[in-house]
Amino acid sequence: MEEGNSAGSGGSDSSTSGSGGAQQRELERMAEVLVTGEQLRLRLHEEKVIKDRRHHLKTYPNCFVAKELIDWLIEHKEASDRETAIKLMQKLADRGIIHHVCDEHKEFKDVKLFYRFRKDDGTFPLDNEVKAFMRGQRLYEKLMSPETTLLQPREEEGVKYERTFMASEFLDWLVQEGEATTRKEAEQLCHRLMEHSIIQHVSNRHPFVDSNLLYQFRMNFRRRRRLMELLNEKSPSSQETHDSPFCLRKQSHDNRKSTSFMSVSPSKEVRIVSAVRKSSVSGCGGSGYFSGSPPPSGSPPVLCNPKSVLKRPVTSEELLTPGAPYARKTFTIVGDAVGWGFVVRGSKPCHIQAVDPSGPAAAAGMKVCQFVVSVNGLNVLHVDYRTVSNLILTGPRTIVMEVMEELEC
Repeated sequence: MEEGNSAGSGGSDSSTSGSGGAQQRELERMAEVLVTGEQLRLRLHEEKVIKDRRHHLKTYPNCFVAKELIDWLIEHKEASDRETAIKLMQKLADRGIIHHVCDEHKEFKDVKLFYRFRKDDGTFPLDNEVKAFMRGQRLYEKLMSPETTLLQPREEEGVKYERTFMASEFLDWLVQEGEATTRKEAEQLCHRLMEHSIIQHVSNRHPFVDSNLLYQFRMNFRRRRRLMELLNEKSPSSQETHDSPFCLRKQSHDNRKSTSFMSVSPSKEVRIVSAVRKSSVSGCGGSGYFSGSPPPSGSPPVLCNPKSVLKRPVTSEELLTPGAPYARKTFTIVGDAVGWGFVVRGSKPCHIQAVDPSGPAAAAGMKVCQFVVSVNGLNVLHVDYRTVSNLILTGPRTIVMEVMEELEC
């Protein structure tokens, strides 16, 4: 679609352009709400907030109690107070994502009523927009798997773009993956994805054509959404970033543009690490601190390569030597809306460079100076931090990590 390309070229054209732009913003907004709702649903399942419940001798499967959910949202800092929590859940109800189990209450109430995600009872309305969104999300997840290298940084007309795909290569991939039976069918699918604002030309100048032109997904489906974003009426595309799940949480600070994060070593020494909260999964100088694109003018530079917390270099062979003074530990870490709350660094083996004291990793027992042995059952002693971060980024929200810790540390 090319709604916004010409403004003021005539009365009717301008009106059409405005209407098309509003429709596109509404589609983007719908997509953000769907992703946010789905992330919340999975999280509530993991924490057993959603479960089978009985009332008057009848069992209601996969539901939650409104009052208990509001308690949970406040406890997990997803809402500041009960009134805000009600507004957030009403947003999901208005979009048809949740509903009262008997459909007797349109409003979300702070009482002991049962509600359920429509995805859990098969009543979610699958209109054309939702079908296109779900198809786009599935394609995005497949493209983000470690086996697929289609999404790459590329240049077009002298400008570099992240996570792009070439139209002709994407069509080949769709047919190879069985997403389309013919190239023509694959091209029709791409036209639908563009019409529903799921993909776009990198500079938004061209419709989808079988060529060497570059395209991108308009949104990062894997970005961890804060539930409070539902109350932000700003266009979601203006907020979109490729957040790293390893970024440490921002401390309460003043209104200066700089942000600071805390990491705590086993000796309880506090270090302040300057960083930018919104970041991409990339490292500087071999570190596991992730920084995004260059900061805007006036912003402080990103500290890309802080000094390692390790007292001395350690090899994988040393860790595996019989009788070596290291103890193995296993952590199960459930990521929250911000991430997992730790930073990896190094290579063969990687180590934990920083841990957010208030994050999921710290709650599980992770500390700095620990060496990463495995992620979700895969041995990572002989790889670098990029491989470790990719395993976590492309895996489930709940990760199982085995580490080794020096006994004197």
